[in-house]
Amino acid sequence: MTPEYLGLLGLYLAVLLAIAPLLGRYIRIAMEDGRSRLTAWGRPIERGIYRLAGVDPQAEMGWKRYALAVLAFNIIGVAAVYALQRLQGALPLNPAAMGAVTPDSALNTAISFVTNTNWQGYGGESTMSYLTQMLALTVQNFVSAATGITVLFALIRGLARHCSATVGNFWTDMVRCTLYVLLPLSLVLALALVSQGVIQNVSPYQEVQTVEAVRYDAPRLDAQGQPVLDAAGNAVTDPVTANTQLIAMGPVASQEAIKLLGTNGGGFFNANSAHPFENPTPLSNFLQMLAILSIPAALCFTFGEMVGSRRQGIAVLAAMTALFVAFALSTAWFEQQANPMAIQAGVTTPGGNMEGKETRFGIGATSLFATITTAASCGAVNGMHDSLTAMGGLSPMLLMQLGEVVYGGVGSGLYGMLAFAILGVFIAGLMIGRTPEYLGKKIEAFDMKMVSIVILATPVLVLGGTALAVSLSAGQAGVLNPGIHGFSEILYGLSSAANNNGSAFAGLSANTPFYNVLLGIAMWFGRFAVIVAVLAMAGSLAAKRRLPAGPGSMPTTGPLFVTLLIGAVLLVGALTYVPALALGPVAEHLQP
Repeated sequence: MTPEYLGLLGLYLAVLLAIAPLLGRYIRIAMEDGRSRLTAWGRPIERGIYRLAGVDPQAEMGWKRYALAVLAFNIIGVAAVYALQRLQGALPLNPAAMGAVTPDSALNTAISFVTNTNWQGYGGESTMSYLTQMLALTVQNFVSAATGITVLFALIRGLARHCSATVGNFWTDMVRCTLYVLLPLSLVLALALVSQGVIQNVSPYQEVQTVEAVRYDAPRLDAQGQPVLDAAGNAVTDPVTANTQLIAMGPVASQEAIKLLGTNGGGFFNANSAHPFENPTPLSNFLQMLAILSIPAALCFTFGEMVGSRRQGIAVLAAMTALFVAFALSTAWFEQQANPMAIQAGVTTPGGNMEGKETRFGIGATSLFATITTAASCGAVNGMHDSLTAMGGLSPMLLMQLGEVVYGGVGSGLYGMLAFAILGVFIAGLMIGRTPEYLGKKIEAFDMKMVSIVILATPVLVLGGTALAVSLSAGQAGVLNPGIHGFSEILYGLSSAANNNGSAFAGLSANTPFYNVLLGIAMWFGRFAVIVAVLAMAGSLAAKRRLPAGPGSMPTTGPLFVTLLIGAVLLVGALTYVPALALGPVAEHLQP
C-alpha cells in the first residue's frame, strides 16, 4: 500500500468526519424545526408549494398512507420521465436534434432515475436532449434522493416516538428535504465545480478541426442502432477517417452536483466522471468523492440527535467506517499489483494496473472513487470498473451486495443499516434468552418479518436475475467477454440494479429489450419492496411504548454492538453471495 494512497484516504476520512456532525445537525433542523432561523428564507416558498399542491403540512400520516404517497409520487415520476424521452424530438432545448428514445430504453431509464439507481444503458451526450437531461433526469436526481431521506425520517420517528399512529407527512418531508437540504448544497457544489472547469451552458455542440486525421474501424450498426454481427458472431466494422471532432456541450455542472450529493450517479456524458467536462481536476475529483458520502455520513448524526443519543448514531457510523476502510484498502491493494494478464503477455506495469484509469487521477484516486461510489448507492465512476483486476473488482461488487449499507445512499443506506441493527439485537436477544430491544422498542415477529424483506429482497432479485440471464440466449448475447468474466459482468449488473447503484462492468451490452426489462424490474422492486417494508416497520415501532433501558438491555453504543453490527452485515453477505462470487471474481483470480 503506497503512502500516497494512505494519505489520500486519511485526508478524505478526516474531512468527511469533520463536516458530518455539522451537516447532520443542519439536516435535522431543516426537516424537523419549521421555525428555525436557518430556514426562514424558504418558508414563503414552502407555504406557496403547499397551497399550490393543496397539501396540509400539519396532517400526519400513518405508515400505509405514507407508503401510498411514496408509491403514487414515484409512479407519476416514471410516467413523466418516460413521456419526456419519447417526445424529446418535438420539444425545445434540443440543439443536437436528438430523436425519441426507444420504448424499452425510455422505460428502463425512467425507472432507473426514479429509483435513484441511474443505470444508463445509453450515451447521455448522444441520446438525451438538454430538456430531457434537465427536466427529466436532473429533477429526478433531486426527488429520488429526497424520497430516500423522507423514508429514513419516517423510520427514525418510529424509533423515537411513543405509542404513535403516525410517522410524519410525506409531502412536507419531500418539500423540506428538497428545498432546504438538496438545493442549497447542490448550488454550492455546482459553483465549486464550475470554478474547476466543469461546463454549464445550453450551447450547440461544437465541431472542431483535429490536429491530424484519425483512422479507425467503427462497428456497423443496423436500423435499431445495434452492432451487425457476421456468421461467426463477431462485430462487422468499416474503416473511417475523421478530420473533425464534435465536442458536446450542455448544462453539466447543475446535474453533476446533485448526481453526487444525492448518490444518484448518472452522468451527463457517457464517460461519467472520467470525462474532463464533468471532472477536470484533482480538486474536482476530491470534491466529488466528498459529496457522495457527505449526506449519508451526516444522517448518522441526524439519527442520533432525533433518538436522543448522539452515541447511537456514532456507533452506526463507526460500523460503516470500519467496513469502508477495509474495502478501500483491499481495492487499492489489488489495483496496485501488476495485472496478471499483462505479466503473461510480457508487459511491465510499474505501479500497478493502469488499464481503464484516468492518468489525471491515477490508481489511488480511481480505486478510492470506485470504493466510495459502491459503498454509497451512487454509481458515478471516474474509471472503467470492467478493467479492475479480478479481486479489485470483487470489492465494489461485494459492497453493493451487502445491501448498500456501508454509508449507502442518502437515506436508504442508513435505513438499511438500521434493519441490520435490529437483526443484530434480535440475534443477541436469542443468544441470551431475552426479548430483543432496540432503542427501547421491543422487536417482535412482525418487525422481524419486515427486516427479512428489507435484507433478502435484493439478493432474491440479484441471484434470480443472474440465473435467468445466464440461462437464456437473450442474456448471453449481451456478454462481450464470454467465460468467467462474462458471468461477473452479469452478476455485477444485477447487483448494481437491484441495489440501486447504477455502476457497471461495461462489457455487458445492456441496452437491449431483454436487459432493459430485466434490470427495470430489479431496480423497481429493489427500491420499493424495501421502502414499503421499512415504512411498515416504522409504523409498527411508532405504535409501541419506548421502554427505559433495564439491566437486561443490550447496550447499542459500544464496541460490542459495533462488532455485532459488522458481523450481521458480513454474515448475511457471505451466506448469500459467496457461491456466486466464487464462480465469478474468485475463479477469475485463480485461473492460470
